[in-house]
Amino acid sequence: MNARLKKILKYALLLVLVAVLLFFAFRGVSWNDFVGGLKSCRWGWIIATIGIMWIITWLRGNRWRIQLEPVRTGDRPITRRETYDAYAICYLSNIVFPRSGEVVRCGLLAETKKTTFEGALGTVVIERTWDLVCMVLAVVPLLFFGHFRDFLVEKMFRPAAGSMGIGWFWILLIGLAVLVGLFFLIRARREQIARTKAGAAFLKFFQGLGRGIAAAFKMKGKWAFFAYTLLIWIGYWLTSLMTIRAFPLADGLTGLDALFLMVVGSLGWVVPVQGGFGAYHFIVSMTLVPIYGFDKSTGLIFATLSHESQIVQMLLCGLISLVSWYFYRRKMKTQALS
Repeated sequence: MNARLKKILKYALLLVLVAVLLFFAFRGVSWNDFVGGLKSCRWGWIIATIGIMWIITWLRGNRWRIQLEPVRTGDRPITRRETYDAYAICYLSNIVFPRSGEVVRCGLLAETKKTTFEGALGTVVIERTWDLVCMVLAVVPLLFFGHFRDFLVEKMFRPAAGSMGIGWFWILLIGLAVLVGLFFLIRARREQIARTKAGAAFLKFFQGLGRGIAAAFKMKGKWAFFAYTLLIWIGYWLTSLMTIRAFPLADGLTGLDALFLMVVGSLGWVVPVQGGFGAYHFIVSMTLVPIYGFDKSTGLIFATLSHESQIVQMLLCGLISLVSWYFYRRKMKTQALS
């Protein structure tokens, strides 16, 4: 089987997965209720959400520009236009080919001759590491406040505590002790663990995280990097909150609920399918039903609003940046020849 056929089969299988996820997500949904729920939405908030997501793309481009500075080649500076357009095209690419965006944007910057492909790709590790750190930090308040905390206590910890005859606090304490014990066990046996394929991959992942975290503290312009990172994640929270405000049936939800839905929505984008279609709808709607008591149709309306507003922004900005990049590179080539 040649490489081209493998790519075609892989893409076809991903499309099948999207179809399966969408089928299970929308199975049994009342379409009259679904359409009626969409009509009742406050679309001004959705437009505001799209605007915030555009700002997030601009912030990500600026943050990436800081990271690219140490690997820049030549005397010409990397412009904000270049990093923004590359990032917008990256998101557009991910809608069509999952996980292709990172390679595409690094390739576009390498095309300018201002950095190498390998140098640009190395910065992606730092970005993804800090996105993971921010995700973990976002989960912390959810464990102590809000509907998610109530769900954990009422549906998981208390039933488990009752069956074991101990308090739920002791379950948390035992769980923490187990995690600490595992950490020290892995640390003591890391050489033996590294000899196995799975163990080596596990250690490599966490070592990469450690290097990514440390690299941010060593880079020039680190405080700007951290400021952009904070603004990016505040932006994600705002888009989640604005989607709630757009949805009349979610009027009782708070900023903490928006944080929870932001985290859940991020998981929907992690699944390697085109544009998160199916995976996002399935994960978000299935989470809203048990925790917030929404019916399936209501959960899917919310998931659809949130996902499709992001897709619209990615398509609009990505297509504009694709045209912008074409004329920008054409101008640069003309100047180089003259």
